[in-house]
Amino acid sequence: VVLSLGLGLYVSFINLDWLGRKTWLVFGLCLVALALTLVPGIGVKVNGAQRWIGLGSLRVQPSEFAKIGLVLVLAYYFSSRQRHTGTFWLGFMLPSMITGAVCGLIILQPDFGTCFLCGAVAATMMFQAGTSLKWLLPVAGLAVAGFSALVYFDPHRIRRVTSFLDVEANADDSAYQLWQGMLAFGVGGVDGVGLGMGRQQMHFLPEAHTDFIFPVIGEELGLLCTFTIVLCFVFLFGFVYWRLRQAPRMYEYLVAMGSILFVSLQAIINMGVVTGSMPTKGMSLPFISYGGSNLMVTFIFLGLIVNVFRRWDNPKTLHPREL
Repeated sequence: VVLSLGLGLYVSFINLDWLGRKTWLVFGLCLVALALTLVPGIGVKVNGAQRWIGLGSLRVQPSEFAKIGLVLVLAYYFSSRQRHTGTFWLGFMLPSMITGAVCGLIILQPDFGTCFLCGAVAATMMFQAGTSLKWLLPVAGLAVAGFSALVYFDPHRIRRVTSFLDVEANADDSAYQLWQGMLAFGVGGVDGVGLGMGRQQMHFLPEAHTDFIFPVIGEELGLLCTFTIVLCFVFLFGFVYWRLRQAPRMYEYLVAMGSILFVSLQAIINMGVVTGSMPTKGMSLPFISYGGSNLMVTFIFLGLIVNVFRRWDNPKTLHPREL
């Protein structure tokens, strides 16, 4: 946590222009790290997914840091080609290839949730930069069809979808985790059973400290606390979106937009899954779930947003050529 806070603070004061010049290097390192997860002896497999790189006793998840690389490279790319954002090759094909390189390596791990998240954020950034919907919508349709096919032909994933449609009938099997999470919310009621007094801490709920931490909070601290958390995420997104309307430059606008989209969409998916509103998919709750890589990346995104706003509020931090 201390390291994540320190990284976020450092990024909030870093020179964004310098970072922009190093963007392609950062993006290249992210791609190399993603590829290394697939190399036997380097990549670490957990629960059938090879998403980590082992560094001694530590494990790093490159797909988390690839989110930062994707935001930075798309923001830099579009800001340096503003005259061509409406064209097919420079405004659509090349950014799509950049996104496809990241998503392709992530889906090989496999990690469908992060792949979907990266694709959704990239498409939104492309649209905000000026890419036409007549190109984005067909690709989005093909992506949905492709995801549906991959789910349909994978027994494990199709079981997740069917259990989501009838949670109670599958409460002892494929929907066990989701059922326990929903029970936790019910037991907690409005004010909860008390901090540290929850039943789900007794390992009835798998992944209680990571993907399903939100039901544990609901059980111990109640609806008032979970509703407050939801309001905090809504306020964070609303405040950043409101400030983005004052953006003087596309580069900073896209950096802040991509950063808040990753944090907000991940929170929406996590809360949607644990409340039974979406099919089960392992995804951490930003700022709260246990997980070093995700926590670091979340605070780095927050640091990027603070950095952008600080530059707008204090024009002296800009390079003279930008004034």
